Amino acid sequence: MKTHTSANSADSLPGGVQLVKVDEDRDGQRIDNFLSGRLKGVPRSLIYRILRTGQVRINGRRAKPDVRLNAGDEVRIPPVRVAEREDAGMPAPGQMNRVEQAIVHEDRDFLVLNKPSGIASHGGSGISFGAIELLRAARPKDTLELVHRLDRDTSGVLVFSRRRSALTALQAVIREGRATKRYMALLQGRLAQARITINEPLRKSILQGGERMVRVDAAGKPSVSHVLRQQQFADAALCEIAIETGRTHQIRVHAAHIGHAVAGDEKYGDRAFNQRMRELGLKRLFLHAMRFEFEIGERSYSFTAPMPEELRSVVNALERQR
Repeated sequence: MKTHTSANSADSLPGGVQLVKVDEDRDGQRIDNFLSGRLKGVPRSLIYRILRTGQVRINGRRAKPDVRLNAGDEVRIPPVRVAEREDAGMPAPGQMNRVEQAIVHEDRDFLVLNKPSGIASHGGSGISFGAIELLRAARPKDTLELVHRLDRDTSGVLVFSRRRSALTALQAVIREGRATKRYMALLQGRLAQARITINEPLRKSILQGGERMVRVDAAGKPSVSHVLRQQQFADAALCEIAIETGRTHQIRVHAAHIGHAVAGDEKYGDRAFNQRMRELGLKRLFLHAMRFEFEIGERSYSFTAPMPEELRSVVNALERQR
């Protein structure tokens, strides 16, 4: 049995396949976020599973998780068993409290976290609850959408929208390259220049076990990072990094490519350097999203997140060794 509904109508999961026509207010939304909104309570891991296995189709074609919808598209959504929807259960109160305590700003349009390292932006790939799921569980009456993403091990500014109009407006700003994202990172070695621009295309691949790997590749997507050295130590440099593009693992891969890997990076970094940083107390990736700035209409926004004490203590240890 098939049902054909509008994207704004009530869900009708039990009973079979849905064919959903995308309304104007969903134009430009990623298919994974669209499905999260339609399939309330379904774990993100299950949403990615039905995408990977080709059960979700857009205008008859298999949908990739990062494809964006156009108004008027027809989305095929397979039936999802109620038992599957309840598998993940509710997050622990401590998890919800942790993200609520990390809120650094909220208004009628946006809610902003200083996301702790170790919390994913969203669930999936074996993670039941990311920041968006935890916030939705903590605030069931709010309509929250994830505007952009941070790697699980990266801390700092993570923006959520509270209204659909705010989501689409900010996503347009990001796509047009009019948002400024600045990070703090501790890089390996001595930088010969105070300012370095890395303009290297990046290509993402998924290994057999599902792990994401990114490499510099001429066939990849354009990617630009600007590195500004703030403090130089004996064998490490504290840097501010601004990115023009937001590719997966961009800063980490760009930094490793020029021979100055991010401290604590187990995937792309240097083992000996990471061991030395561990001896100074570094227990995580030293990458922090410090500032996110943009303009919508005549209004300017600047969201900031102070560097966590766990990173500041490593910098203090390096300063003492000068």
